[in-house]
Amino acid sequence: QVQVVESGGGLVQAGGSLRLSCAASGRFFSTNGMGWYRQAPGKQRELVASIRSGGSTNYADSVKDRFTISRDNAKNTVYLQMNSLKPEDTAVYYCNAEVAYYSYSRSYDSYWGQGTQVTVST
Repeated sequence: QVQVVESGGGLVQAGGSLRLSCAASGRFFSTNGMGWYRQAPGKQRELVASIRSGGSTNYADSVKDRFTISRDNAKNTVYLQMNSLKPEDTAVYYCNAEVAYYSYSRSYDSYWGQGTQVTVST
């Protein structure tokens, strides 16, 4: 019922910027938490940044002050502005969305996007 699609990845030089976008679509009432995770080869998937529908945010220490997460609740879309990129930011970035199917839902289901590659060269 739900699709999560990321876009905006690519190849950039160290110090450059990228903006990732993620849109959730399908038959659901609303999104709650939305976030970005990343996974580099041989490493575990880690949280990069998350944002709740009310606007509260959480960032990994490694990206704080460089990345900014934002969202458009009406469009069920979340963005990740990435500045001052470093080679260690290279990874596949995945979007996660929590959705509620009804206005009175007591729980949320979580969906993952397919991921978008971000490569930062030296």
